[in-house]
Amino acid sequence: MAATLLVFGFGYSGRAVAKAALGAGFAVVATSREPGRVAAEEGVEIIHFEDAEEAILEASHLLATAAPGERGDPVLQRYGAQIAVSSVGWMGYLSTTGVYGNRDGGWVDEDSEPAPVSDRAKRRVEAEKAWAEFEGQAAVDVFRLAGIYGPGRSMFDDLREGTARRVKKPGHLFGRIHREDIARGVVAAMKTAGNSGVRIFNFTDDEPAASADVVVEAARLLGVAPPEAVAFEEARAKMSPMGLSFWAENRRVGNEKTKKALGIEWKYPSYREGLRGILGEEGGQGLGEEL
Repeated sequence: MAATLLVFGFGYSGRAVAKAALGAGFAVVATSREPGRVAAEEGVEIIHFEDAEEAILEASHLLATAAPGERGDPVLQRYGAQIAVSSVGWMGYLSTTGVYGNRDGGWVDEDSEPAPVSDRAKRRVEAEKAWAEFEGQAAVDVFRLAGIYGPGRSMFDDLREGTARRVKKPGHLFGRIHREDIARGVVAAMKTAGNSGVRIFNFTDDEPAASADVVVEAARLLGVAPPEAVAFEEARAKMSPMGLSFWAENRRVGNEKTKKALGIEWKYPSYREGLRGILGEEGGQGLGEEL
């Protein structure tokens, strides 16, 4: 029988992982809070989040994609006891590179200790620790994701909607990861996992880059002029608390140990390849053509 992956959370990343796992020969079950409104790929069984007890018993692999709330990880709150007595042999948790906090532009890697600043990142660290407690029962992989982008979630969308901002903050860099590389990486982790223990993976591209550079490249690919550059000190007055926290931290995240352990290279090693891939998937539609 095929190994069965249970994906908690059929969102942007969860859907991509489910599709890749299907292609790799896994049977896939995914949860949703509103299963009746979810259109899934053929072969993916969608169940309600509150009805996952049987799926846990039948799963060989389990992936949690939901962010923790103030009360902790929602999957463990609801199903921690059932998971503890299940026969699941591999557990994956999608976390964030935000757990590394601010490093003033310095590098971190998979062995760097978390130093979270925001409450959101602190909750992520606690969730990572909670999942790591299963290490004696199963292999546990923690995936620390950089900024997620892909079709329907890229700078192209902001440019088309007229909301793109070209904010300049010298020396401030971000890492990104295309959702297809998230899916490929998670499947590679499932295939290379041992019987127990915890592994930390950094899912980030090979080239941390300034946000403004991504705006300029996306505009070039669409054949339009980029928005005027705005200094961060000027732009910050109109930023939300979430946006300000995003710009408050500056770090470069290494991924060499991740790629070596998984035996992969990213399909989209920088935002340039990623943007070209998205535009190709969208049919090469530029801003002028869409209007």
